[in-house]
Amino acid sequence: MSVIPLISPKIFEIAPGFRAISITVLASEIIDSDVATQALLDSYKCVHENNPTWAEVHLAAWGEAFKKFGAKPKRTPCSAEALRNRVLKDGGITSADPIVDLYNAISIKYAIPVGGENYEAYVGIPHLTIAEGTEAFDTVKSGQPANEPPEKGEVIWRDEAGVTCRRWNWRQGVRTRLDEHAKKMWFILESLPEMPLEALQAASDELISGLKKMMPDAQIEFTYVEAKA
Repeated sequence: MSVIPLISPKIFEIAPGFRAISITVLASEIIDSDVATQALLDSYKCVHENNPTWAEVHLAAWGEAFKKFGAKPKRTPCSAEALRNRVLKDGGITSADPIVDLYNAISIKYAIPVGGENYEAYVGIPHLTIAEGTEAFDTVKSGQPANEPPEKGEVIWRDEAGVTCRRWNWRQGVRTRLDEHAKKMWFILESLPEMPLEALQAASDELISGLKKMMPDAQIEFTYVEAKA
């Protein structure tokens, strides 16, 4: 059942300390969606009142990693920084659905990029790698379906059908987008060495705990992955 993503050795050159936790969920009926609402509210307080001491350093490290493959982190920041910036600017984020709200809450609270995917839409295994620049990436532009291939050399998540997330964790594609109706869910919590390993584990534990509270009959497994030379 566990989804074990492939990490290209080229990622080690960009972020030698990259490590992540992959969480696989066989979903069941959502019994308590208020878990996600409360998690979001709690995460906002963390940004303003209980920010982890390492949070800003971790986000800065992501910015440096983005620069190494040509991205401009101020214009296209990692997903965690983008979410936290919205909280600081607007006081919160727009609710999507319970599952998305929950993993966004973990991302905000722990200053860590968290991806959530509908694994049933995948073709093959998730692969973190370097783009050739010809891969398909399905998105929406001006309200219409569009294809916006990544730039050559860009870090991407992909499967056999194309890119599932551009600029590492900046923008998710439409095809594998997750919502509460998905039957098999996949989450990836991505960290760099500036985030303590125990904090990565705590973020994973809290996401799993929230999912179990929301879906008591769900089956959940997790595994640790890292970049290797």
